[in-house]
Amino acid sequence: MEGTKSENSAKDYGFTKILIFFIPLAISASLTSVSHVIINGTLSRADHAEVIIANYAVCLSLFSILERPAIVFRQTTSALAKGRQSFLNIAAFFVKISLFVSLLCALIGFTKLGDWVFIYGFNADAKSLSSLKITFLVLAAVILFSGLRGLYQGIIINQFETKWVSLGVVMRLVGMFGLAICLLHFDLANTSVAGAVIFLTGMAIECLVSVWRGQTIVNRNSNADKPLGQKEISSFYFPLVFYMSFQTVLIPIIYSFLGMIDDVHLGIASFALAFSITNLVLSFFMYTHQVVLQFYKHNKPAVIKCVIVFSIVPSLFLGALCFTSAGPWFMSKVMGAETRLAYESLEVLKICLIKTAVFPWVDYFGGILMLQKSTKTLLKPQIYNMIGVVLFIIPLVYLYPELNGKAGAIAASAGELIGLLAIFLVVSHRQNINLKEKNVNVNK
Repeated sequence: MEGTKSENSAKDYGFTKILIFFIPLAISASLTSVSHVIINGTLSRADHAEVIIANYAVCLSLFSILERPAIVFRQTTSALAKGRQSFLNIAAFFVKISLFVSLLCALIGFTKLGDWVFIYGFNADAKSLSSLKITFLVLAAVILFSGLRGLYQGIIINQFETKWVSLGVVMRLVGMFGLAICLLHFDLANTSVAGAVIFLTGMAIECLVSVWRGQTIVNRNSNADKPLGQKEISSFYFPLVFYMSFQTVLIPIIYSFLGMIDDVHLGIASFALAFSITNLVLSFFMYTHQVVLQFYKHNKPAVIKCVIVFSIVPSLFLGALCFTSAGPWFMSKVMGAETRLAYESLEVLKICLIKTAVFPWVDYFGGILMLQKSTKTLLKPQIYNMIGVVLFIIPLVYLYPELNGKAGAIAASAGELIGLLAIFLVVSHRQNINLKEKNVNVNK
């Protein structure tokens, strides 16, 4: 009877159900990248567009760093919130983090600390400080909506209602596009603040959808789950924040070293273009860890089957760009790159094939560690990844400066492979420990 029950459970969580769960998440992740296309497309139509876009980009860079603590609540709620009480415990923790981030944003937006950050941290023009600070304060509100959205999306995801995540993103884009048209019509898109207002409007709409649906789920969820202590939440949450922060540091490290190659502008531009295409392709598969969190315990073979597909499909897509006539056409017509940059970017993209094949497996093992509530062990592989990038890129830029952007891609790919090996060893070590503990308990 037990064997039959187990087989039925695995069937209930089979490959088809995983895809039904995963595809809305994947679509929402890909659609999210359209947000910045709408904003940049709006700002590019203003007078002195290059200055406005540059100011917005500076504020967005700072926003991206400070948003990390907010984004992580999606994984935290998804992994830890098993019922109403545990969700409320995480929500209380969210309020504390939000107050801290809001205080930090206020210091940057209203005090001389902000002047120092923008002038010395981002080399901003002192004349633009007023516009930069207002833009940043609007983006600071985006952080709060982003965190609240993630808090409720976690509960939506672990109840398998992922279609609501996609619906929220679609409504967000419709709202942003409508506001962008209005701002252009009334000639109000002439500062970087306009870009931030469009972003805030979109995030508020998505947040509203997530909160409405998430709260409905919380209200109907009468699971008698045990309360979560603040220490239990923080031990899962903070290592994940540091892990994601390390990820954001890798690319700036590569850019800094690419300043030593033969053709700096071509090298950085080709690497940036190739990496943006790689990340766009991978954005569809960035929720692999959620598949692990929700399905691994029920049907491990089906999860592994999915990850194999997730590692092959983006590599095939990128391979088609690299090795067929679709590549030059895509680079020139879609990306607008001139012939030399297009050729160099495609050469860099060939090396990025390693990343598309490896990333889903890194996210898979990361999901296992999240499932085991052992997020602190995620830091070690990420540190090894970073060390690997530095150890590879230093000799490449000094000994082979003619590699240009390819040097960055080789270093990034090597770091990814080292990170995969490290996280595989961490997961294997933890599984061996768990197995030994089980054997000891059985013998007792």
